[in-house]
Amino acid sequence: MHWIDPACLPEAKGTLTQFLLNPHGEPDGFILDGQRQVHFPPHLGTHIAQRVAPGDTVTVRGVRPRTANIIAAVSIAVDDGEPVVDEGPHRDDDRHERPEVETHAAEVTGTVMLSLHGPRGELRGALLDDGMSLRMPPHAAEELQAYLAPGARAQAWGDMVENTHGRTLDVSEIAEQADPGSAADADAGTDA
Repeated sequence: MHWIDPACLPEAKGTLTQFLLNPHGEPDGFILDGQRQVHFPPHLGTHIAQRVAPGDTVTVRGVRPRTANIIAAVSIAVDDGEPVVDEGPHRDDDRHERPEVETHAAEVTGTVMLSLHGPRGELRGALLDDGMSLRMPPHAAEELQAYLAPGARAQAWGDMVENTHGRTLDVSEIAEQADPGSAADADAGTDA
């Protein structure tokens, strides 16, 4: 969003609870005060992760879609620092390249604490109670809304990536768990 002047945008301030990763292991957002998602483009992920950490008080300026509790950040700053401003991904011919990342097959189970969205408000996954994020394409997430709603017990399978910033599962199948005590009682899996 390099064409938007951050000074004209609404400001939100709070404590960074945890980073969110995309399926390539890049930070592409964080949770503010445990309840609001902040999204930023992956080309800013490394830079932001070097400037802020969980527990820091941050000020975010950005836009909020009508349909979701998310801020698409244009600038992010710690209290006494210069803000990181989204100037667009292709400054000075510096192209963003996806990092090579190791993934491993995994199965996870947990209670959904927060639905996760893309910058335009499209549903893209969920944050579980243990901090694990589930990610899937918007068309799949839209069909599986009930599995990704706060309070749902979800069991998911896919490729997991984890690093110092967090853990995310690129979901290939998901099921709603009927009894929190028994993974064997999960509804039939649904492809994501």
